[in-house]
Amino acid sequence: MYKRREREIEAMRELIISAAKEIIAKEGFDNLSIRKIANKIEYSPAIIYHYFKDKDEIMNQVMRNGYMRIISAITKSADEDLKPSDKLKRISRDYIEEALSMPDEFLAAQLNQSPYALKHTSSLYRGASKEKPALTALCKCLKEIYTNLDDEQIELKSQMIVVSTFGLIVKLVIEKDLDEEQRQRLIETFIEEVVCKI
Repeated sequence: MYKRREREIEAMRELIISAAKEIIAKEGFDNLSIRKIANKIEYSPAIIYHYFKDKDEIMNQVMRNGYMRIISAITKSADEDLKPSDKLKRISRDYIEEALSMPDEFLAAQLNQSPYALKHTSSLYRGASKEKPALTALCKCLKEIYTNLDDEQIELKSQMIVVSTFGLIVKLVIEKDLDEEQRQRLIETFIEEVVCKI
């Protein structure tokens, strides 16, 4: 009986998070509300408070879920036994592909200036590589390639890779009618000509 109740709670939490993701993707973080979520899942707003403390908790969960998918993709690649340059290519490709697998959610989070979003997406400040797991993995890889650079230079290189990769992802999301062959050619060329040469 207890396990069934736990499953029901988890299912309802997932339903709420899924509805929140859809609203965020269409309207942005600033337009998310408990009432909109409730309307989407066809429950009263009061029910949502049985599963989440408030809207902030829901937004943090949405951000955490997306960020964890990206971290998982990057750290998996970073742990592979590859030569450093191949590892950098794999990390870059996996990051791009993971972001493209959730385009609306990714853009809604990355383009949002709310404190909730920035808590997860900020990566250009000094010291970010020590606080952001995805950036940490990228810096670790870059240290293996650029053994003559200090930590600050490595962090700046990693931040430039993140910024330029974000630009490619945005264009690939916007120009979604590209055929798969062209999309892959752009990704491969970007990794070879931009990421590996920063």
